[in-house]
Amino acid sequence: MYINYHCDIILTNYIWSGESMNQKILLKLNNLFPKQVHPFNLQNDGTKSYAQWQYEMGGKTIMFYLDFTTKEDMFLNKVVLDIGCGAGGKTMYYAKCGCEKIYGIDVLASYGDEANKLAKSLGLLDKFEFVAGDAADMPFDDEYFDTIIMNDAMEHVAEPQKVLSECFRVLKKGGRLFVNFPPYHHPFGAHLSDAINIPWVHLFFSDKVLISSYKELVKGLPDGQKRIDFRISKDENGNEYFSYINKMTIKRFSRILKQTPFKIAYYKEVPLRSFLSPLAKLPFVKELFVKMVVCVFEKE
Repeated sequence: MYINYHCDIILTNYIWSGESMNQKILLKLNNLFPKQVHPFNLQNDGTKSYAQWQYEMGGKTIMFYLDFTTKEDMFLNKVVLDIGCGAGGKTMYYAKCGCEKIYGIDVLASYGDEANKLAKSLGLLDKFEFVAGDAADMPFDDEYFDTIIMNDAMEHVAEPQKVLSECFRVLKKGGRLFVNFPPYHHPFGAHLSDAINIPWVHLFFSDKVLISSYKELVKGLPDGQKRIDFRISKDENGNEYFSYINKMTIKRFSRILKQTPFKIAYYKEVPLRSFLSPLAKLPFVKELFVKMVVCVFEKE
């Protein structure tokens, strides 16, 4: 027992030393890469609010679908649901596209005030409603929506298959669900680019190192603790983990598609750059070179 006890201490110290060294390496490397533009930092700088940034980016959130359909077909005179709406900026952009009514749902109730403030400033309070809730268990009647959009949300939901089942329930027959997301092995698929500038960092460092490094990088920021609470939780054993992403890969999403009751009306994998298209098609490396997975589901 004495020997085992001391072996455990030596092993623990070795692992801790290795993780500490890796954190130092990550922090040093991080200074070599250019900072990424991120809405959290823009808000801290006073450049623009998160809601304003979302609103300005609204057009980009639907451009991936325009090879398949039109903006009017998606939104004009439609009852629409925006899943993972955040502060409601992109939701307001969709509302401006002629929605009859649009609902934004997000698990963070705190986004409601910012979303309603933006809706009021744009004269859209009569068309918009913020709902605090889980997309896996939505408070809407069956066959209520003409259009559902999940922009940059599929990689965040805890139970993606349940979310798709709920979408099928609340979508009208003939309605469409629009999904796009960056796969986990995307250069910034760890969603830490508000503080960590290294592309593919999550492929080279463990989650434990990423967590400790992220905490170190944001601890002096005005919203540092808020960012930590947003991204990191503890499991039943008290171990920290990234709770805000589900590490959705192309491979995992493909398995989910086989189980959905929807018809797949459109599917596309968008490469990081056009010249990288050949790599984005190779089975063993495509996960690294796909910028966005785009899928349109249809309820027949």
